[in-house]
Amino acid sequence: MKPIVQISLDVTDIAEAVKLAELAMRSGVDWLEVGTPLIIAEGMHGVRALRQRFPDTPIVADLKTMDGGWLEAELMAKAGATHVVVMSQAHDETIKCVVKAGKDFGVGVMGDNLASSCMIDGAKRLEQLGCGYVIHHIGFDERNGIAAAGGRMPSPMDQLKDVVDAVSVPVQAVGGLTLEQAIETPKFGAPLVVLGAPLTIDNDRFQAASGDIEGALRKICDHVHGYGDVVIGGSVE
Repeated sequence: MKPIVQISLDVTDIAEAVKLAELAMRSGVDWLEVGTPLIIAEGMHGVRALRQRFPDTPIVADLKTMDGGWLEAELMAKAGATHVVVMSQAHDETIKCVVKAGKDFGVGVMGDNLASSCMIDGAKRLEQLGCGYVIHHIGFDERNGIAAAGGRMPSPMDQLKDVVDAVSVPVQAVGGLTLEQAIETPKFGAPLVVLGAPLTIDNDRFQAASGDIEGALRKICDHVHGYGDVVIGGSVE
């Protein structure tokens, strides 16, 4: 598949999210993500506002679903989301419910392996249960807590190639990546490039970062879109 650039709208205000999304779309971003902070703050209203403003753009609702899978997916699908996120740590039945809702409402299901005891096994399980995408994710608290205790901060890059090789669905790497690392993930066979902090979101305050965001985004989108096709379970052709 062609590499995709997705921007994570991890703000807590709809107006700010729409403004940032407009900037992102002008820069060449492909997918919009209603990040978890915006989901918590505004819920379906945030998804609806973005769908109204961008009627044809894929919108990912980062629900991080752990229970009530069918209902949560239904709510976001009806609000206009094209993709929803369920966690690998959820019960099998919850993941199955989200997958069923995905089929019922025509939305893609992204499975997130955050906090799996084995990230590779977590990714495999998500695919086996029907998720159409895998998010290989090292969490915010996990990264920062380990670093604060004097340990080496973990990175999705540590096992990205192993995760990619273990599944036959598109993979997305998330969690503390530098911009340079993020835009190189297609080379490892992960075609879904996510941009968030520090380029577009202030890492501590969950608001838009300062600087020439639009110019930087345009250069990044041009770079990512310049790759050839990514072989799922492989690398850039």
